[in-house]
Amino acid sequence: MRGRYVETVVTKKRASSRDFINAYDREESSGHLAIGTAKDAGNPHWRHSLVHVLVATLSSFLFGYHLGVVNETLESISFDLGFSGNTMAEGLVVSTCLGGAFVGSIFSGWIADGVGRRRAFQLCALPMIIGASMSATTKDLWGMLLGRFFVGTGMGIGPAVAALYVTEVSPAYVRGTYGSLTQISTCLGLLGSFFIGIPAKETMGWWRVCFWVSAIPAAMLALFMEFCAESPHWLLKRGRSTEAEAQFEKLLGGSHVKSAIIELSKSNQGDEVDKVKLSEFLYGRYFKVVFIGSALFALQQLSGINAVFYFSSAVFKSAGVPSDSANICVGVSNLLGSIIAMVMMDKLGRKVLLTGSFFGMAVSMGLQATAATSFVSSFSALYLSVGGMLLFVLMFSLGAGPVPSLLLSEILPSRIRAKALAVCMAVHWVINFFVGLLFLRLLEQIGPLVLYTVFGSFCLVAVFFVKKNVLETRGKSLQEIEIALMPPE
Repeated sequence: MRGRYVETVVTKKRASSRDFINAYDREESSGHLAIGTAKDAGNPHWRHSLVHVLVATLSSFLFGYHLGVVNETLESISFDLGFSGNTMAEGLVVSTCLGGAFVGSIFSGWIADGVGRRRAFQLCALPMIIGASMSATTKDLWGMLLGRFFVGTGMGIGPAVAALYVTEVSPAYVRGTYGSLTQISTCLGLLGSFFIGIPAKETMGWWRVCFWVSAIPAAMLALFMEFCAESPHWLLKRGRSTEAEAQFEKLLGGSHVKSAIIELSKSNQGDEVDKVKLSEFLYGRYFKVVFIGSALFALQQLSGINAVFYFSSAVFKSAGVPSDSANICVGVSNLLGSIIAMVMMDKLGRKVLLTGSFFGMAVSMGLQATAATSFVSSFSALYLSVGGMLLFVLMFSLGAGPVPSLLLSEILPSRIRAKALAVCMAVHWVINFFVGLLFLRLLEQIGPLVLYTVFGSFCLVAVFFVKKNVLETRGKSLQEIEIALMPPE
């Protein structure tokens, strides 16, 4: 009975917009299947969808792990593989992974739309397993670089698909909280790589164990995703309405299925089957949301966050703090901020957290810039540098870290969501690459005072950009957000 009802809704969806809305209003006025019925029944229980979200966050754990796995192990890797002292080769071990991530991010949207979110996760896990195995068994630099490139492609696919999946399977009232779980999982991955890498300097060949270990969560992701729900949004776009209904029942509970299908069908008015062209992102009605998404990721990277992550050890070393302790301090600050963001995301909202986060990062960069001047003593400069860096990481993890990918997957219309998010993530990786490549050279040529001032200025630009352009999405369904941003032509 329910399946026939849904087929009727989807059939109506393919009619003209006016006919669909009129049909929807007639069914709503009948009092039997109105959305208000679901509201009267309360929100769907968060436990239904939590397990599916937790499995998806394994991709974020792997993302964080592979970002940090070479931090403690790079010295022993370079010694064992015969390129010790070759800074270019050491840089390639890091940057090859970023290059792979760029390639993976470009194709992530087409993969997610082509084979579905679940299969995209499994495809993301595959190169991570292959690449980790290649890196763990290699005898030379080229094998390491090829393994890192394979891992990078999986890293590029994972974050975009995770943002899509978590947004599409989460009830609106906990979507922000669930979105923050991906950032927490990334932090746990970073911390895990730091702790596992500690014995690498004393134990010969331990770095190979560090790479082998990463194959375990990748295999778990591929296996457990087989039992998770597919995104009902993707299924309905493909015309598989009965399956979409079954997945909604898994995610929301039986009493909320019909209202969810009706509301989702209201925004999917038959144009999803059309192919999305890249030109549609560059002009027309989709340009604004794609520009906002790309600009948010660009400002996130131009704040200097990854320069801090990549080169924090040098700052702590100048203060007499061992590198392993430094990495753990940065990781704990990142995790603490991410937990606070998870608690506050659906209370304060995305816009407040983003604004406060970027402003706090600007203040933190100001502290580090002050430490580089001649107005403070060397003792005070050390405290300002270390304190400013930890505060910067904390403020980043409160908003600028977790919010952009969540916000984008909320504000991008369903027709272009996967592919537009892939384009925005590609912007993220390009700027990430160049910041990491140029940071040390700029630090030498223009000095820390000017460089930190530039990073702080980008943080302030981000504050004004968010205030002017970002829509608050807290508590709104994806269909409400899409209708607000994309009124019918």
